[in-house]
Amino acid sequence: MLEVIDLARYFGGIKALDGVSLKVKKGSIVGLIGPNGSGKTTLFNVVTGFYEPTRGEVWFNGERIDGLNPNEIYLKGLVRTFQIPRLFQSLSVLENVLVTPPHQIGESPLNALFKKKWANQEMNLARQAFNILKMLGLAPYTNIKVSDLSAAHIKLLETARGLMGGAKLLLLDEPTAGVAYTTARELFDFIVKLRDEKGLTFFIIEHRLEVLMDYVEYVYVLHNGKLLSEGKPDEVVEDKKVIEAYIGEG
Repeated sequence: MLEVIDLARYFGGIKALDGVSLKVKKGSIVGLIGPNGSGKTTLFNVVTGFYEPTRGEVWFNGERIDGLNPNEIYLKGLVRTFQIPRLFQSLSVLENVLVTPPHQIGESPLNALFKKKWANQEMNLARQAFNILKMLGLAPYTNIKVSDLSAAHIKLLETARGLMGGAKLLLLDEPTAGVAYTTARELFDFIVKLRDEKGLTFFIIEHRLEVLMDYVEYVYVLHNGKLLSEGKPDEVVEDKKVIEAYIGEG
């Protein structure tokens, strides 16, 4: 579903990414790990069009997408969340989730004048949004403004918005940061459920390896902008290069 070929991104003399190649198969849950500053979020930014690659290619569903704008990539079904959530602070939790679905009929100024044109779609989207909020434990906060939420709830809301975006492949950037251990596992249980029931694919950056490794089928490890290791979770955690990279960070 996603293929990255010899991808590089330089910022002046800094090689944030330097020749990374990887694949994410349809229907899989894949992890992306590495010490701080290894290039993980930069990779997500390049794949989703926020940064142009210095070199290399990005393919999604058989179509080359590097060079496209973020909104164009989003409409193709490649949706990402952010390490630092980007939400509408003055809107409610439900309103933030309802902003994300593409092709909403009522967004047209002309259609907005005729309720019959958009009412059914709006009601269906509201039901879908509420079900997602309920699964993530956010239903009690449906009408609360984002500015009044805790950090943990904000991270969960960012994930909920990604799920409402019509995604085929979801890139989640540290979805459990600031979330309690039990809630983190519940979130990953939900991810597995979405994969199994909806056929979604997930590519996940996560620092909480004690959670991630119980759910992903394959893991890529970045270090200093390069691919350090890859394989099944048990293979990666026993890789001496990976152990040295993390111990070196400490």
